[in-house]
Amino acid sequence: MPPRTAVLVVQLGTPTQPEAGAVRRYLAEFLADPRVVEIPRLLWLPILHGIILRVRPARSARKYALVWTPDGSPLAVHTAAQAKLLRGALGQRGQDVEVAYAMRYGEPSIASVMRNLRERNVTRLLVLPLYPQYSGATSGTVFDALFAELAKWRNVPELRTVRSFPRDEGWIEALAHSIETAWQTDGPPERLVMSFHGMPRRTLQLGDPYYCECQVGARLLAQRLGLREEDYVITFQSRFGRAAWLEPYTAPTLAALGKQGVRRVDVVCPGFVSDCLETLEEIAIEGRQSFLDAGGKDFRYLPCLNQSSALIEALAGLVEQHLEGWPTRWRDDEEAAGEKRELEARRKRAKALGASG
Repeated sequence: MPPRTAVLVVQLGTPTQPEAGAVRRYLAEFLADPRVVEIPRLLWLPILHGIILRVRPARSARKYALVWTPDGSPLAVHTAAQAKLLRGALGQRGQDVEVAYAMRYGEPSIASVMRNLRERNVTRLLVLPLYPQYSGATSGTVFDALFAELAKWRNVPELRTVRSFPRDEGWIEALAHSIETAWQTDGPPERLVMSFHGMPRRTLQLGDPYYCECQVGARLLAQRLGLREEDYVITFQSRFGRAAWLEPYTAPTLAALGKQGVRRVDVVCPGFVSDCLETLEEIAIEGRQSFLDAGGKDFRYLPCLNQSSALIEALAGLVEQHLEGWPTRWRDDEEAAGEKRELEARRKRAKALGASG
């Protein structure tokens, strides 16, 4: 089997079913990661197993049930499709690479997918976490799992990683195209809310670049859309626990806008590649209610890019940048074969000339 190049896209993960047992197993793995919850283990694990995993799974399962599709978790469905579509887009660009997907928590795991790639003789691996903005609690933990698995291998492949892509022109253009398409019918809102997943404020103080990358990406998107500063607001959602998180918080901001007399808001989530519980339930359902209850009249959630051609082309362009220099192009083999035929023809001509002389 010839050596192969592969792209591994990685998402956060999801329960296998919208029921308490599956959610408990997922949360047990997710919330036990020391990068996700940066509390000393001796303090945190008793709280996690003694309180949170006894109370939260049933409540979360009810929320998952609200967004579950006939094919399963929205995040799982979109991620599997994205990997397949990305493989096709790269093939159309002449790239002869494998594309696989894994989940950081849950299945398919990073370790199991990497072992499968090894069996297919993948010797060059590009890892792309599907988090546009870097955080130690997201992309950082993907790399932890990646290197933990590779630490068990004797023969390690050539390795490249995509750290983040908040400034990538293709990504910004894909977001802008999606938003402008939604505005073609009714025009832009009075206020565009860009809601990112929250992180504890302490992470910023410790040097995590997530907050700054969210700000930079949001400003680039606003510039591309031609928005003024007063036309949009950057917020952070999904606060957990009592500690201070990055502000302003999304839900109180939506309520404040409603109270201020803003009639229409649109909400977009530029930190998410795919729709999931945090966008479909927390924003499209709970966020809507917060705004309307406060006096707002028209709330629109603008979906994530999901399986759109704009997203796939953006990811394909990003991958090509990071594959540069690796022998991945279909035409490389054809050109090599052509060069070999030309060389052989020259040798024959030279031999014939020598014999005739």
